[in-house]
Amino acid sequence: MDYDLIVLGLGPGGEAVAGSVAEAGRSVLGVDERLVGGECPYFGCIPSKMILRGAEVLAESRRVDGLAGRAQDTPDFAVVARRIRTEATDDWDDAVAVERFEGQGATFSRSHGRLAGRTDDGRLRVEAGEETHTASRVVIATGTRPALPPVTGLADLAVGVDDLVWTNREVLRTPQAPESLVVLGGGVISCELAQGFARFGTGVTLIEGGSRLLGREEPEAGEVLSAVFEREGIDVRLGSQVQTVAAGGKGVVVTLADGSSVTAAKLLVAAGRTTNLDHLGLETVGLDPQATTLDIDEHMAVPGVDGLFAIGDVTGKGPFTHVSVWQARVLTQHLLGQDEEFGGYDALAWATFTDPEVGRVGKTEQEARDAGSNVRVGVQQIASNSRGWIHGPGNDGFVKVVEDADRGVLVGATVVGPYGGEIIGMLTVAVHAEVPVATLRTMHYVFPTLHRAVLEAVQALA
Repeated sequence: MDYDLIVLGLGPGGEAVAGSVAEAGRSVLGVDERLVGGECPYFGCIPSKMILRGAEVLAESRRVDGLAGRAQDTPDFAVVARRIRTEATDDWDDAVAVERFEGQGATFSRSHGRLAGRTDDGRLRVEAGEETHTASRVVIATGTRPALPPVTGLADLAVGVDDLVWTNREVLRTPQAPESLVVLGGGVISCELAQGFARFGTGVTLIEGGSRLLGREEPEAGEVLSAVFEREGIDVRLGSQVQTVAAGGKGVVVTLADGSSVTAAKLLVAAGRTTNLDHLGLETVGLDPQATTLDIDEHMAVPGVDGLFAIGDVTGKGPFTHVSVWQARVLTQHLLGQDEEFGGYDALAWATFTDPEVGRVGKTEQEARDAGSNVRVGVQQIASNSRGWIHGPGNDGFVKVVEDADRGVLVGATVVGPYGGEIIGMLTVAVHAEVPVATLRTMHYVFPTLHRAVLEAVQALA
């Protein structure tokens, strides 16, 4: 069949643009071999935060002593697993999502989609399973999948809920917390799940080849998180290279380059992700089949390939649901001939939902210096802020603001602390709108609040 639009990949962004264009009366085909909705609702954002919410409650109960009396908790991961299965994922069944999608007027094909060149009149050809379709416009929104690093022995072990090796997909389907867990990687997924399971009673060892956790954040953020993890009983191994992985002992044995080894019931591999661009037929439209990301312009169009667009993780602009959905909104406006609300990526913001949370917008101090800015930095420790001091246990962290002194505006900020992902909101406005630092100093900041630490950091700029 011939369509106005074909969307390959129905994660949050792909589903949004396909559904919106279909509701506008255009003929749309959505193609995905996996679950409609993508990683976020089934294996990422939503279920993982259910684990973290439960873990947060447990951590708070352990802070009762010294603050409010005495309390004793009995962790039961089965409660969280049941919430994930019944409330978040419908037992990993996307029937409701498919019905919603088709209700918008779109056609759905559960199959692997790939580009297949062009017709004689220049329309893009797409293969969806055994069928071939055409469209004047095609959107690639195929997202990413867990990457398995080339560690000796890892490929010999099965990956599955009941097997020794987990990725973020299997770990979210486990009905019980394992007795012990080795986590490979020190990024967002690794840190969130390591802390979450540790608080449910799992003995956790986290192995990171780099010198700090959360390597893309301010160095101080990783330092704070490492200290908190070690205080909570997580064995953090930084600068450690994995040599081999094998079945043995209680489950799996991980041997490090220094000759030491760690044994655990399960191995969680969270050491990066791979974009789903392979086997997509990029070469049929003149693109590099080995590409790991696709270049796009402000309309989400792929330069040099008429009618081809891309959104989400495959664009390399930020591996976050909110980026994909934002791009989908801009692309939908473009496809429908509406005013486009493109705001650029200078104020890209995100959060890591560990405890303390890590909120981030724009550039780090080093990134700003590397960009040639005349940098001033202001820092306030959360524990030195009045509300942070009142908060007591769990008040680890800081607010750090990065100013381009020549322009008098913030170009980046990091908040590590309770509700860091929420506090970063006001700083995102400041960076995005280029609010003068002089104006930030004149604002009213409620006392006593955690967000007042933003004023204190701004006042400390030097």
